[in-house]
Amino acid sequence: MSPIRNTDRRGFLKGGLSLGALSLLTGCDLTDNEPAQRLLWNMSYWNDRVQGLLFNPNRLAPTYPRSAVDRVFRYNAFYPEEQAPQLDAATYRLELSGAIGDRRAWTIDQLYQLPQTSQITRHVCVEGWSRIGKWSGCPLRIFLERVEADLTKKYVGFICADGYYTSIDMPSALHPQTIMAFTFADQVLPRKFGYPMKIRLPTKLGFKNPKFVVALSVTDDYPGGFWEDYGYNWFSGS
Repeated sequence: MSPIRNTDRRGFLKGGLSLGALSLLTGCDLTDNEPAQRLLWNMSYWNDRVQGLLFNPNRLAPTYPRSAVDRVFRYNAFYPEEQAPQLDAATYRLELSGAIGDRRAWTIDQLYQLPQTSQITRHVCVEGWSRIGKWSGCPLRIFLERVEADLTKKYVGFICADGYYTSIDMPSALHPQTIMAFTFADQVLPRKFGYPMKIRLPTKLGFKNPKFVVALSVTDDYPGGFWEDYGYNWFSGS
């Protein structure tokens, strides 16, 4: 039997290949080779669909004891730590748009008054490293219900103070471990990790966990994402 046949098929499909990875494997230049570009985008779209079909909204990501938490949690962004946004608690507002009944902006104090839960889960980076940390915050489902979001829509999109943006499917948004994280390691979320709020999804790779979130939308129109628009798989389950 060939090595591929020995590979767990479900794991292979769930991992998939990103558009960027496919371009490296094929040696294709996505900007100059239109047929290759179209083929690779179609393969990436297929991979997203397969991962979406395999996703179980009731299956929890592994959790860990406090003793497993990494004391030094790695900083990661597309800019140096000293360039991370400094958001002012007095002026911060979470703006809402799209298929949401109550679009009034939320202050930090209002967000902190939401019901909260904690999790010790593994953050998995697409670059190949991972860390275990503790996050606390409001389940995103509770917030979406509170603002009367249409939960039958396909996507929830996020815009961040540093220009980053991403989006997730609605089943992932409603997953019980998807939270609006306000604290890390039992402390107010540090600036470098996304103060005052990041979206924590232990079921997805790290780049799908946006920091410094300043806007949230609910829509049926595909919102894309910063790295996704460069060829990373959009679903990107961990």
